[in-house]
Amino acid sequence: MSDLARSLGMTKAGLYHYFESKEALLFEIMSYGLDRVRDEVVVPVRSIRDPEERLRQLIIRHGRITTRGQGAVAHLGDEIRALPSSARRQIEQRMRAYFDLVRGMLAELKAAGRLRNVDVTVATFSLLGMILWLPRWFRQNGRLSQDKVANELANFALGGLLAPVRRSPRAVRIIKPRR
Repeated sequence: MSDLARSLGMTKAGLYHYFESKEALLFEIMSYGLDRVRDEVVVPVRSIRDPEERLRQLIIRHGRITTRGQGAVAHLGDEIRALPSSARRQIEQRMRAYFDLVRGMLAELKAAGRLRNVDVTVATFSLLGMILWLPRWFRQNGRLSQDKVANELANFALGGLLAPVRRSPRAVRIIKPRR
């Protein structure tokens, strides 16, 4: 709390004027992160009809959020245990709704025969894990841009999840020799 207050140019007492506890502040930060995912990922992708493109855009958009300066919010997912039970349930419900959205997209792709033979629950946890791990290694002023990383992640994930496109064999044309 001291570091946070100092970075905001406040005292700890000033910070507690706005938040009754560390847990209340944590809840607000986590809610803010989930609001960003709702507004910048969920709402825009719901209008995309093709499930593959919808999933690609979800990965790219969520990847961009986690690689922003505010991407540090992703590190707080492990801190959910510190929340009081009612606040923890609220955050968990929102996280579960997002998980279910992603899992639903994968199930839709599987039903259409466009997903490899994978368990959609394992695939969902793995996909979200890749996205949420980005802030642990991505560097804002590094070699790779946010867009490059988000697109690479989408290509990598979809390359592993989507079933290869089956091409029908070409008709073989038999050419008879001239006589």
